Amino acid sequence: MVSDNTKKYLIKLYDEHNILLEGNILKVIIKEEEDLDFKKYIETCIKVDKEKRVKRLEITKQVQKQNTELSLAKVEIERINQELVLSLDEAKKAKDVAESDLTILQQKTQFELISIIVKIALAVIISVAFITTLMYIIAIIFNRETQIVGSTWSNLFGILLTNSFSIIGTIMGFKHINKNEKPKSDEK
Repeated sequence: MVSDNTKKYLIKLYDEHNILLEGNILKVIIKEEEDLDFKKYIETCIKVDKEKRVKRLEITKQVQKQNTELSLAKVEIERINQELVLSLDEAKKAKDVAESDLTILQQKTQFELISIIVKIALAVIISVAFITTLMYIIAIIFNRETQIVGSTWSNLFGILLTNSFSIIGTIMGFKHINKNEKPKSDEK
């Protein structure tokens, strides 16, 4: 049983500050109460308490729904992140393959270019040597002055031989540098 002073105080608290009792205590008080004003106060408390409980329940359900949505969104984000990581790895592998193919293509092109240069250089050397030798043979056959042609022939062969060794040395050095050169992607 609630004392009269407590009843008056609770009603005054409601009137002045809009503060009501809440919870299970209301179930106990209403059964024992005979004072009409206090009974009306308790019924108001019960009504407001029910409304607050409904609102809290709605808020709780809304928070639970949002938590469920956030959990699902988190799972989806993690799945997308994993896909992105896999895609990034695949892109890196594809980039490495493309760089490797490009390097091979460049080396093949360089090798073909070197091959063409060597063939042309050898053709020039052989043709100049052949023409000079032919001129020297013709001069010998027709008993012409062979002194100038002979020294020219000798000098020309020396120059051609020196130049051919120079070309071959340059090409071999170039090949050697390319063999020892590592692609930049391997250094990482």
